[in-house]
Amino acid sequence: MAKYRAAQAAELLGVSADTIRRWADAGRINSTVSADGKRYFEGEELAKAAVEGAGAPTPKNPRAQSTRNRFVGIVTKVVKDKVVAQIDIQAGPHRFVSIITREAADELGLAPGVVVDTVIKATSVGVEIPDTF
Repeated sequence: MAKYRAAQAAELLGVSADTIRRWADAGRINSTVSADGKRYFEGEELAKAAVEGAGAPTPKNPRAQSTRNRFVGIVTKVVKDKVVAQIDIQAGPHRFVSIITREAADELGLAPGVVVDTVIKATSVGVEIPDTF
């Protein structure tokens, strides 16, 4: 499962790093602290928090392209059958559902807690893995 440092987790949820640390200290979101004192957040925990209504993050390095509707989000659910996969994404207050091929979902390694760019053009919703996070 994907793990994120406090600053990364905070950016995904649209809050400050101090806020996410306070949430962890208050038990609002689970985290672990490594032996060297660094705090980590599980991707699934962030997905749950995103669904509960955190703010909308923005990409650090947006790609140049014609698509104007791009939302950084976190995968909250993946349902696969033999041919297609349904990918549920929470991007701040926005929930998106994308239907893509199962092969594409497998190649991208999509699972709850994975950070994705949700790209919307016309009636299609595409899913991309950001270059860096």
